[in-house]
Amino acid sequence: MGPPDARLRFEEIYLAHYQAISTYVTRRASAPDEIADVIAETFLTAWRRLADMPAGDEARLWLYGVARRVLANHHRAESRRNALALRLREDLTQWAESVIEQPHSEAREAFSRLSDDDRELLSLVGWEGLGTAEISKVLGCSRGAVRIRLHRARKRLAAELAAAELDLTRYGARAVALAEEST
Repeated sequence: MGPPDARLRFEEIYLAHYQAISTYVTRRASAPDEIADVIAETFLTAWRRLADMPAGDEARLWLYGVARRVLANHHRAESRRNALALRLREDLTQWAESVIEQPHSEAREAFSRLSDDDRELLSLVGWEGLGTAEISKVLGCSRGAVRIRLHRARKRLAAELAAAELDLTRYGARAVALAEEST
């Protein structure tokens, strides 16, 4: 922590000015979490810059200035988060629209009829390009278990594709073989 006299000085400042800073922040922040964060960060700055803090009632004014800057930083960060969320929503909407317009929706529907576990496993292979060793780390199971689960998931997908009466030859000989195994 610091020398005992610094700790004592900080405690005195904290006790003397906490209520004023808390009220100041509460009037300017909207969410309880934000209020708590700003107060905590204000006093953390006070601790770090204890040597720079003026004495007496000037300390309260100094703390108001710190709280004002911390609030401004929080508001800027919130604006950036909101802008990012908006941009991601727009990108996701555009992506979803382009996916809907793509052909082979029967294959997509067959994939969607699989269990969550099968879809995740097949996605890790197909979309993320992971091998069995990597998947075993992601799923927290042995490589052998991954190979067995992957084989079964592929069989179930092939069966779904066959049930949709799709031409499995366009998905490769393996899809045809797996569909024949499942029947």
